[in-house]
Amino acid sequence: MVSIVIPLFNEEESLGQLHDEIDAVSREHGYELDVIFVDDGSTDGSWRVVQRIAEKDGRVRGLRFRRNFGKAAALSAGFDAARGDRIMTLDADLQDDPREIPRFLAEMDKGVDVVSGWKEVRHDPFHKVWPSRVFNWMVSRLTGVRLHDHNCGMKCYKREIFSEVQLYGELHRFVPVLAAARGWKVGEIAIQHRPRPFGSSKYGMRRFVKGFLDLLTVFFLTGYGQRPLHLLGTVGLICFLLGGLGMVYLAGYWIVRQTMMPELEPLHQRPAVIYSAAALLLGGQLMSIGFVAELMTAHYRRGTTPYSVAETAGEREAERQAGNIRSLRETA
Repeated sequence: MVSIVIPLFNEEESLGQLHDEIDAVSREHGYELDVIFVDDGSTDGSWRVVQRIAEKDGRVRGLRFRRNFGKAAALSAGFDAARGDRIMTLDADLQDDPREIPRFLAEMDKGVDVVSGWKEVRHDPFHKVWPSRVFNWMVSRLTGVRLHDHNCGMKCYKREIFSEVQLYGELHRFVPVLAAARGWKVGEIAIQHRPRPFGSSKYGMRRFVKGFLDLLTVFFLTGYGQRPLHLLGTVGLICFLLGGLGMVYLAGYWIVRQTMMPELEPLHQRPAVIYSAAALLLGGQLMSIGFVAELMTAHYRRGTTPYSVAETAGEREAERQAGNIRSLRETA
């Protein structure tokens, strides 16, 4: 079974055509579908359309939020409700072509755990394309997960990934990065990108500001989520070292002025005093924050594992041996 999760916000005009295209693909390839429309607080007639589609097609289900919670929340709700062992995500604006679904599933059959779409030819205005390219370059450089298009809404996942990757905030675009940090294999295919036939984009310039801040969050979580003191402590030690060296220099300067060169300007008039003291204070604060972060990590990580197991072997033999030991003890 393939689950298709479709988050939507005010996409009344496109939902019927999107369902028809998905249905045509499933009939052509014989897929067992589980389609989930997640209405993220739409204010138009989107939910009524979802209800009509669900009444007509038993493979379709709908979830409606009380208000707009964001795309990450909509995807998370869809992932929780999904029944298939593979989960596709599509945007509801018809720019993602459902005819690409077989190519995603074929790539998954090659042993890839996450397949991300790449809109090689984009039908978006330039003021969205170029900032997106810069953002994708930054994500690839900082995280090491080199994808052409981290923002593409068309992706395919193994269901098991979401037992280890939790979405919140605006982190939905970073699922491949978060999955790769846990050892899952990430791939990419070029897909057809279609012009938007109805409505307008829901994303403005604020999207890029949020995306950059989320990138810093992901960089910290994937690189230092289990060891925050390594980052904060390193920066703190550097500041502490610079401040200490500055103070040593100022102490030598004070001795020289007092004993040999009284014509030098007074110590309190030198900017190095402020810089050195600020570096010492900043270093101490960062070290303290790092220790607090370590305490929080140790507390809230209880019950979670810092690793991801791909598969196991020898369980039956281990169970048989354990059963033999129990029977020997009962006999004795």
